[in-house]
Amino acid sequence: MEANIAYYCLHKLHKWPHEFLELDIQERAYVVAAVEMKLEKDRKEAKWLRRSKKK
Repeated sequence: MEANIAYYCLHKLHKWPHEFLELDIQERAYVVAAVEMKLEKDRKEAKWLRRSKKK
């Protein structure tokens, strides 16, 4: 899980994985929650767009 978040941080946030991994536990938990919320929002938008194109 942390490896996936570190990958996301690298590609989307332009932060090195060690920068994420060096955060204290509360900060890491916040980043994980924020990334999960963003990914869920993106999934819902993609689903909505797919449904819109079918019409």
